[in-house]
Amino acid sequence: MENLNQIIAPNYINSYTARFIDILIEYSPKLVSALLILFIGLYVIRFINRLIRKIMVSRDLDPTLSKFLADILLWILRVLLFVSVIDKLGIGTSSFVAILGAAGLAVGLSLQGSLSNFAGGMLIILFKPFRVGDTIEAQGVTGTVSEIQIFVTKLINGNNQTIFVPNGALSNGNIINYSVAGTRRADLNFTIPYNADLKTTKEILFNIVNNDSRVLKNPEPSVEVVALVDNGVRIAVRPWANNSDYSNVYADTLEQAKLQLDQAGIDIQPFVKESSIGQ
Repeated sequence: MENLNQIIAPNYINSYTARFIDILIEYSPKLVSALLILFIGLYVIRFINRLIRKIMVSRDLDPTLSKFLADILLWILRVLLFVSVIDKLGIGTSSFVAILGAAGLAVGLSLQGSLSNFAGGMLIILFKPFRVGDTIEAQGVTGTVSEIQIFVTKLINGNNQTIFVPNGALSNGNIINYSVAGTRRADLNFTIPYNADLKTTKEILFNIVNNDSRVLKNPEPSVEVVALVDNGVRIAVRPWANNSDYSNVYADTLEQAKLQLDQAGIDIQPFVKESSIGQ
């Protein structure tokens, strides 16, 4: 109790107050400088970030890449500003940088898969093997690209199902882009019996594709004998169409071929798997 009375005695209070004021006076220039650096730095960072975004937009850089690069630059500048502020306060930064580096290494080792997807996303955004709206086939799935994110690419398939494909696997695998050329060729195969009239069959199939306004005249559609197989003569029908018409041309050509060949009395042979000689 006596010690407590001594601590709260007026002379001790005056001593602590004077010491606090001395420390405040000693550190006030550093504190003011650190605060000035902080506020000015935040303003400069916002200015640089806006300037970089405007430059990337003016150069028609991909929106996804623009946003990502601007965000990365923003956080790098903020970290540098934070290090500058604590250094101005007299706090040693060497230990802080070492801890930050060790933490970065640990996070990198634990997120190897995510980093692979991140790198894949960067490659896709930079080299553009496909764009939003393209129809692609990759990693065993086919769909229309609806969004290219940093770690995954989002596809919408024909059943309106959403498919997320990791960018790491996507960038390292084969990609078939059906939208780049703007046109596609439908490859349709029909097999007719050996005793069927080949000339009449080809004329019917030619008329089907030539009378379809959606089938392109250049490149010209073709109807060719491509194989003589066990159960008959195989004929390939190859019409070209714009991407938007491809599915309908494919389906309608199949339907009209079946109807008109039936009307002409020409049978379409069922598919028979061919066996290799010598097995």
